[in-house]
Amino acid sequence: MDEAVTTILSFLETVHPYDTLTKDELADVAGCFIRHEFSEGQEIYHEGKPLAGLYLVKRGAVEVLEPSGGLISLLGPRNSFGERGLMRDGLAVTTARAKEPSVVLCLPTARFKSLIAASPAFERFFSRGRSGEGRGADLTTQRVSDLMARAPVTIGPKDSIEVAARKMRDHHVSCLGVTEGASFLGIVTTRDMTNKVLAAGLPAQSDVAAIMTPDPITLTPSDLGSDILHVMLERRVGHLPVVEAGRLVGMVTQTDLTRFQAVSSAQLVRDASMAADVAAMAAVTARIPRLLAQLVAGHNAHEVVTRLITDIADTVTRRLLTLAEAELGPPPVPYLWLACGSQGRQEQTGVSDQDNCLMIDDAMTESDRPYFAALAKFVSDGLDAAGYFYCPGDMMATNPMWCQPVRVWREYFRKWVAKPDPKAQMLASVMFDLRPIGGTAALFRDLQAETLGMAAKNSIFVAHMIANSLTHSPPLGLLRGFATIRSGEYKNQIDLKHAGVVPVADLGRVYALIGQLPAANTRARLVAAETAGVISHSGARDLIEAYDMIAQIRLENQARQIREGAKPGNFMAPSDLSDFERSHLRDAFVVVRTMQSAIGQSRGARS
Repeated sequence: MDEAVTTILSFLETVHPYDTLTKDELADVAGCFIRHEFSEGQEIYHEGKPLAGLYLVKRGAVEVLEPSGGLISLLGPRNSFGERGLMRDGLAVTTARAKEPSVVLCLPTARFKSLIAASPAFERFFSRGRSGEGRGADLTTQRVSDLMARAPVTIGPKDSIEVAARKMRDHHVSCLGVTEGASFLGIVTTRDMTNKVLAAGLPAQSDVAAIMTPDPITLTPSDLGSDILHVMLERRVGHLPVVEAGRLVGMVTQTDLTRFQAVSSAQLVRDASMAADVAAMAAVTARIPRLLAQLVAGHNAHEVVTRLITDIADTVTRRLLTLAEAELGPPPVPYLWLACGSQGRQEQTGVSDQDNCLMIDDAMTESDRPYFAALAKFVSDGLDAAGYFYCPGDMMATNPMWCQPVRVWREYFRKWVAKPDPKAQMLASVMFDLRPIGGTAALFRDLQAETLGMAAKNSIFVAHMIANSLTHSPPLGLLRGFATIRSGEYKNQIDLKHAGVVPVADLGRVYALIGQLPAANTRARLVAAETAGVISHSGARDLIEAYDMIAQIRLENQARQIREGAKPGNFMAPSDLSDFERSHLRDAFVVVRTMQSAIGQSRGARS
């Protein structure tokens, strides 16, 4: 394999869904890619012209434009584009050009289509909700309920203008809803303050009723973003109250629309990759909750949402590695930074801690340790400051145990497999989700295959891993109910993480171990396990559909919390769901429990 193909292969290992391919399949695909370099402003393809294949950004930034010339999206490294045209008639439906000097890889059309036909992971990824070419959330088709600011700030009609001005200042808003009891009466804005108070010399002690706009035009939560745009343009207003059954339930402003259009995963990735310091990164990651809510509102599949959210964490990590090397100097020997946990599985949501480690080339000497300790501290501290808080279990590269040469890591895995005590099971479970983020990916490639092979052949270790995977149970109660938390802050709620998605992630890990499957993502593991015959077709289909439902409800719950101004979390009251949703969620939990029972009884035998 020549050096150019090796470089492409190492890059593809960090890109989904290529990371679901076997080593041989990935090498074959890497050899098919054609590398192109584009200068700033150079056109990659034009709308209506034949496409050469699927494009993948390796370095730089690419603008995707609609036929009218409007910007659809700005793509950064690891973003694909052109697939919409390939999956239709082979003609480009957009125009793409380099925003800056860029390296773009092109997979010829025939090879792309063969991947789609042969791999369920590729078919799903490129045919479902993708945001690369504008198929994600579209402002005009969003519900008003997904765009409005909830819990609008209000004031009474007899309150003074002075009180209204202070409320606007203290809540950082440009308008107030005027209400009396449950009734919505009108709206007062900063423009009213300027035109009707200052310009007219109206006393500050005058009633708000004197300057408010009574009975303004309103929208309902079920209206669309297009309705907002049409009303704002036609009536030349910048604030629209949202009213339901006579009650003020929200407010939409021009600022809300601007924020919506400014947030995209590609933009956040780009901003993170160019951040000059940790503070700039924190400003980027602070926009993730809004992105999550927007992606969910756009009806993107859960695996797409979590993948895009994880891409931002990956970019922040790589940027911190770059800044660390700029401060500490070049590394004395090659190293590889890896993520485990939800980042390793590319399943991050709106709340995540950090789980990571360092693998260092065996040429490392004791005198090199201070460098890598400093590198680990720089990056982990930066991640914490950017919102990825320190791991409570200290599964981080700052822990000397997880900052070691490859030979030590090899010995770790050998001991865990040879003597699978409870601690070994826990550590192995975490480390089997490892995914390279930055550095020399080759340090992990052979070790991963070697460890999977060694572990899969040890029936005692597999049995222990199966037992460990059954420690998290779905929250099933008696009489078709849910086993909710009985006391404390989350009383009468269920944990959609530890009792929901984690049991499926644990099963996926065991299936990957039994089948020696390299994928780290849970859904990709389930698909690969079905393809490899580790689990039956019917069992795989049921489990994948159950996982999709649980994961989607978890994201929708987080998006709802974000829209309501709360921090996204993993707990939800079943009463927040409709009867239909509760019934299907419980059925999904039953499927998970059934698959747990099947693998527990087989002790690693194929279902």
